[in-house]
Amino acid sequence: MEENLCPFESKIWLSSPTMHGPELEYIRKAYETNWMSTVGENINEAERMACEKIGCKYAVALSSGTAALHMAVKLAGVRPKEKVFCSDMTFDATVNPVVYEGGEPIFIDTEYDTWNMDPVALEKAFECYPEVRVVVFAHLYGTPGKMDELKEVCERHGAVMIEDAAESFGAAYKGRQTGKFGAYSCISFNGNKIITGSSGGMLLTDILEDADKVRKWSTQARENAPWYQHEELGYNYRMSNVIAGVVRGQIPYLEEHISQKKAIYERYQKGLTDLPIEMNPFDKVNSEPNYWLSCMTIRSEAMCRQIRGEQEAIYISEKGKSCPTEILEMLGKYNAEGRPIWKPMHMQPIYRMNGFVTRQGNGRGRKALDVGMDIFQRGLCLPSDNKMTAKEQEQIIEIIKRCFA
Repeated sequence: MEENLCPFESKIWLSSPTMHGPELEYIRKAYETNWMSTVGENINEAERMACEKIGCKYAVALSSGTAALHMAVKLAGVRPKEKVFCSDMTFDATVNPVVYEGGEPIFIDTEYDTWNMDPVALEKAFECYPEVRVVVFAHLYGTPGKMDELKEVCERHGAVMIEDAAESFGAAYKGRQTGKFGAYSCISFNGNKIITGSSGGMLLTDILEDADKVRKWSTQARENAPWYQHEELGYNYRMSNVIAGVVRGQIPYLEEHISQKKAIYERYQKGLTDLPIEMNPFDKVNSEPNYWLSCMTIRSEAMCRQIRGEQEAIYISEKGKSCPTEILEMLGKYNAEGRPIWKPMHMQPIYRMNGFVTRQGNGRGRKALDVGMDIFQRGLCLPSDNKMTAKEQEQIIEIIKRCFA
């Protein structure tokens, strides 16, 4: 790498849509046949293809992954003031649908092996809150959690699992696709996901009655009557046939996208070997991620001083050390996009007074290890766009190395 690095001419994105051509043909077909609403061949085919890939019986195409999660929470029967266990280190879209139905999220700490919900902390949570009957679990950054252990804890306590596979479409645990583990599961086709529709999501289930309920609820709960009859609360959540055309055109390229994302992860892993960092981990025996985002954490002894407030951060540069804030600022100077790790939900102002359970304790004022907070403080998401060239990635690796110089 040359001594003087220049900013990238075109921005290197964290993860942007990758189009292939068939998407446009399916959009055009919707236009030419005038199926521009929330019914049509594209929707039917996108649902069929998702079921075929994941191995579920029914998929309901919706306007977003968040809408799918909301419908899952509603199917689970979450009631006002009912406590629900939720992944802590995730995007708030995992959690907000619980609140839509009046539930109270209780956050379960993360574990280091996969950065997902800790099964030991989940067991501890049931000791503290034995009445809980719903668990909302998210696979972080496309990496499957410890599903055997999590499912065993849920089943032993008679709890239903809602699986948020928004980030993990195409990932597998013991040969089984994520999106197949929950009583109700959800995937997302948001613009930055590994398969995109520009927006959209799906609810996945093996129960026809539940799929039919969601189809009804998501179309304003209209009854089967010759006029507009409504007997329960409904939502405008169905996916457009135009958006479904993009999804339909994207799904055949899922394995190609995963392969490209995996190559990015492995280049980072190799190129950053000599630095005091670790890449986001996964269970190499039992799981195959979709490698949606490549992330890293800096070892504690190699962290320079960094302070984060509610909306800003400062750091003091130190020789041989760095921090997420410094690296993200440096990437930005060279026209590359990185991001902080998801800030854990129990640290968010909106949820700061909610319960939080770690494997070593629970409640405020605890002295237990807070894994999610630790990963957030030391971690960042690296540019992971599958259109980034190997040469461009080499420059990003060099930029990171110089932060530690």
